[in-house]
Amino acid sequence: MPRKRLNKNDAPKQLTDNEIRLGESDFIVSKTDTRGIITYANRIFVEISGYRKEEIIGANHNLIRHPDMPRIAFKLAWDAIQAKKEFFGFVKNLRADGGYYWVFAYITPDLDPSGKIIGYTSFRRRPSEVAVAEVSELYKLLRFEEQRGGMQASQKFLESFLEREETTYEKLIHDLQLGEIA
Repeated sequence: MPRKRLNKNDAPKQLTDNEIRLGESDFIVSKTDTRGIITYANRIFVEISGYRKEEIIGANHNLIRHPDMPRIAFKLAWDAIQAKKEFFGFVKNLRADGGYYWVFAYITPDLDPSGKIIGYTSFRRRPSEVAVAEVSELYKLLRFEEQRGGMQASQKFLESFLEREETTYEKLIHDLQLGEIA
């Protein structure tokens, strides 16, 4: 009998303030198919997620989606990688025990020789603490707008924010990680 594939409905319902931090030299690596099903997870990903490798392989990547994350962040990621572009962003992930961990994520589409997307690879490392503090505040505002008016309201708020800051999403993310915004 095949085992059940884990997805966001199987994520812990009891959240805690227990944060686990990646080490300075830690890199999380995972691969998914085109539907977000995890096909590869390195040892650090398995350890920090709190799931067994047998649970994480074959699970939908949204299993680790923390409810503090605004949906617009994932829309931006999917829009970029489905357009065969790379994506950088800050993500708060949910652990199996209800705790969390922050990452600075780089996601790229995997292409076959004809240029067709066959999956995605994500490399994640420790984000700067200043970036996490800044982006946490922005994510709170985006989630508030999302609760009031859906993802369209959240997207409109983000576009207005970027316009006021005279920047793009990509430049904002890179500047935050480099500590060039305070």
